[in-house]
Amino acid sequence: MTTASNETAGINNGRGIKENSEINEAADTGKNTDVGKNTNDEAQTESNNENLTQVAWQRSEDGSYSPSSYINRDLSLLQFHLRVLAQAASPRHPLLERLFFLMIFSSNIDEFFEIRVAGIMQKLNIGDVSTSAHGMRPSEVLNEISAITHHAIDEQYRILNEDILPALALEDIRYLKRDELNAEQSAWMKRYFTEQVSPVLTPISIDPAHPFPRLVNKSLNFIATLEGKDAFGRDINLAIVPAPRSLPRVIRLPDELTGGKEHHVMLSAIIHEHIGDLFPGMSVTGCHQFRLTRNADLDLADDVEDIAKALEGELENRRFGDKVRLEVTTDCPIHISDYLLDEFDLHDNQLYRVNGPVNLTRLLFDFNIPALRYEPFTHVVPKEFRREMDKLDKATSMFAAMRKSDVLVHHPFHAFSPIINLLWQAASDPKVLAIKQTLYRSGTNSEIVKALAAAARNGKEVTAVIELRARFDEASNIAVANYLQEAGAVVVYGIVGYKTHAKLMLIVRREDDRIRRYVHLGTGNYHAGNAKVYTDYGLFSADPDISEDVHNIFQELTGMGKPANLKKLLHAPFTLHDKLMSFIDDEIAHAKAGKRAHIIIKVNALTERKLIGKLYDASQAGVKIELILRSMCCLRPQVKGLSENITVRSVIGRFLEHTRVYYFYNNGAERLYCGSADWMDRNLFHRVEVAFPIGNKKLFKQVYQDGLINYLKDNTQAWSLDGNGIWQQIEPAAGEPPHTAQAHLLKVINGVEEPV
Repeated sequence: MTTASNETAGINNGRGIKENSEINEAADTGKNTDVGKNTNDEAQTESNNENLTQVAWQRSEDGSYSPSSYINRDLSLLQFHLRVLAQAASPRHPLLERLFFLMIFSSNIDEFFEIRVAGIMQKLNIGDVSTSAHGMRPSEVLNEISAITHHAIDEQYRILNEDILPALALEDIRYLKRDELNAEQSAWMKRYFTEQVSPVLTPISIDPAHPFPRLVNKSLNFIATLEGKDAFGRDINLAIVPAPRSLPRVIRLPDELTGGKEHHVMLSAIIHEHIGDLFPGMSVTGCHQFRLTRNADLDLADDVEDIAKALEGELENRRFGDKVRLEVTTDCPIHISDYLLDEFDLHDNQLYRVNGPVNLTRLLFDFNIPALRYEPFTHVVPKEFRREMDKLDKATSMFAAMRKSDVLVHHPFHAFSPIINLLWQAASDPKVLAIKQTLYRSGTNSEIVKALAAAARNGKEVTAVIELRARFDEASNIAVANYLQEAGAVVVYGIVGYKTHAKLMLIVRREDDRIRRYVHLGTGNYHAGNAKVYTDYGLFSADPDISEDVHNIFQELTGMGKPANLKKLLHAPFTLHDKLMSFIDDEIAHAKAGKRAHIIIKVNALTERKLIGKLYDASQAGVKIELILRSMCCLRPQVKGLSENITVRSVIGRFLEHTRVYYFYNNGAERLYCGSADWMDRNLFHRVEVAFPIGNKKLFKQVYQDGLINYLKDNTQAWSLDGNGIWQQIEPAAGEPPHTAQAHLLKVINGVEEPV
């Protein structure tokens, strides 16, 4: 495999991109290898050693590693967003999907400023002192973020204006500017402004009686410069016009004016063109759109008496948090942008000039043009459930299938419907006594929630553990809690100070005068929409030990007492971290004994310092370590003497990678766990998480081959991380066939042949 430079992919992080270089990686096929060797020969190993990074790292007497051994978490997260942006520039994706990646990047950057940058700014206000493993001061991190993000935003709008919009125009999809409208279209736009827009606009003059308005987070606003006197004879030279969120940001022109083509006009263009109508008798000498980003993290004390009421209060504060970023268009005069910066108490490096709409997340992209979209596919139901559904007793078919064997689903390739069907069957089955479920993100219109409510109305004992603090879903979760309580379900909010992030469902059923439990455990949320675009595993099981473990965890969450003594599940914040450390220690011991030692981890993020240190120890002992990480990685791989046996890759493609899989070779007695937890401090110490073993041999092979080895073979949508913290996209080597992990799964599970 070879790596393409970030610049080739449309991204340059502004910090010295490396030239293309050979990356010699090979996926482990499960065969025994000598300790310390890859599957290639010794010459290949020597070639790998030549590519190792030189870092001045040190190790203290207490075993800890120096700050130079770690990559900054926030800069690593920002690099993930750049990899998403690179998809918008990639011709591998259909045109409308590239536009969607551009919108995803815009949304990601919004949240990055709302949460991560806002948090760093708070640290800076306390003192410019490093408190993190990487050793960088808050001011240094903010300066790095500013340099990288300014370049990325410029690249984002270049992709939009030079690549995507011209290509869309060739397909008769256009976002028309004001000077591109003909006379009839301009007349229609005038009527639309008068009838639909003007009645809900509130222009606010800036004068002693009207101070600068308090603007909502990420709202679209206009600043207008004026000449002349108003109705009261006052000389007013500035006004603010907020655009209500109730108004669509993109308006489709009527078919009779476009010949049925997908021609649209931006709300900002409509307001800009007719803003003079809002100030009769005065002259508008300038009009410029801008958007303010605020701190949107919630600050909730651990000693609150009613978490729901406390959250409702904090949700209002989110709209008006501290200012962190100002966006204006490129044609905004300097004296206007300086005025806004001064008003918001922001610095020059917090100003972002954009060559287009200030909010790309609300562009339209969902046009019904199949040729410009990914090929659709049918989400498959596992054959174990299909066989039982063909039988007469359909009301209890899923319970029969689960009694025979565990069933694994791999979303989005497998359908989400088995989870919903299981709940509906339980809701109407007279033998079902109780249902318990954790809900992190679901939504008020969720079939999951409706089935739980129906079960409660049918007399089942329904318990829902709802995590109200799922970021940006807090209001929705409060509504879900109220809905379920009205249906008669018992609703609890987990443990204050520990987010309930585990994905668990427990159904208690009386069968032949005995109680049997059925469970579902997952790596992703109980959200049908997410299941169509996130890759996740879900396990259906009637295993007595796993079922009892799930029962005990629910007892923990709803009652009081000591941590449950679990038989098979790993459980944060109690046993998960310690077990992972011990599993790595076992691999270290095997390597030192001259035996094969191998670790493969696939998670969203790796930031926890002790686990990183233990992986460094393992690498130095000769353990082969392959990490597949979607976003953040604070570990430096391929550093001479530190992490020579560690490789890190990230796969960015059609679906958002979300599975968490932990594999340890364990001298042939292999361990394989799926779980809800990333390898981060918050997941391991401040959340309720569960990792579950895959014991069934068939399912073990399925997860190992499809969920791990398949991704290690990807040479088209994968990126490789080097010891300097630089990501480079992997390309097939000369003569090497292209392999895309997600396309492979679509082919083998759904029968869809996607172009590579």
